[in-house]
Amino acid sequence: MKITLRDVELTVREAGEGHPVVLLHAFISGAATWDGFSAELAARGRRAIAVEQRGHGESARPGVYSMEALRDDVLGVLDRLGLERVDLVGHSMGGAVALLAAAHRPAAVQRLVIEDTPPLGGMPPAPPGEPEPTEPEHDLGFDWRMITPILDAFRTPSPGFADVLTRVQAPTLLLWGGATSHVTREHIDLMAGAIPDCRVAEIPVGHRIHSLAPSAFAAEVLPFLCGG
Repeated sequence: MKITLRDVELTVREAGEGHPVVLLHAFISGAATWDGFSAELAARGRRAIAVEQRGHGESARPGVYSMEALRDDVLGVLDRLGLERVDLVGHSMGGAVALLAAAHRPAAVQRLVIEDTPPLGGMPPAPPGEPEPTEPEHDLGFDWRMITPILDAFRTPSPGFADVLTRVQAPTLLLWGGATSHVTREHIDLMAGAIPDCRVAEIPVGHRIHSLAPSAFAAEVLPFLCGG
């Protein structure tokens, strides 16, 4: 399904019926990464809505990229679909987008799952003199113009992000991929300490938890979202 917003057309993959669960993929990933978990949600009587975020896959590549634009896209999808209250699940960049959306419109988010996401401004800056990555000749499935603004959002100090986290009202499950993830325990503790209602679970498989350990991911997330 295609959803047209103010300046971008987004591809959305849906499965099931019932209470909506919006799924947000990682940077330079895609909505299809959620297909397995979407089937699990559908089997539990939920409506899974995986959004292919701007610049990725089959969604439009408008050339304008920021975390705020990604946040507004998600809220725009809710408005277009007439969804007043949803659960939000986000991986890495998608987790940061989910946090921003939940803080910006708290009443719209019932439960929140954040998978191995670093805080905005929490990643180390690029080493001095590091060359700019060279765009390849073939299409990699995402807009190359995203790389600098999105990476900068995670590398540039963002002291206001802690205040954003305090505005999240939804009960939150924060998943960490353990010591082999580039997301550190310090990152996780910072966010867990700022989100008012948050618990942390570790699944020590690295950054891509729902892809590398789908059963363990589902075992943590499904009871949190669906109960039982």
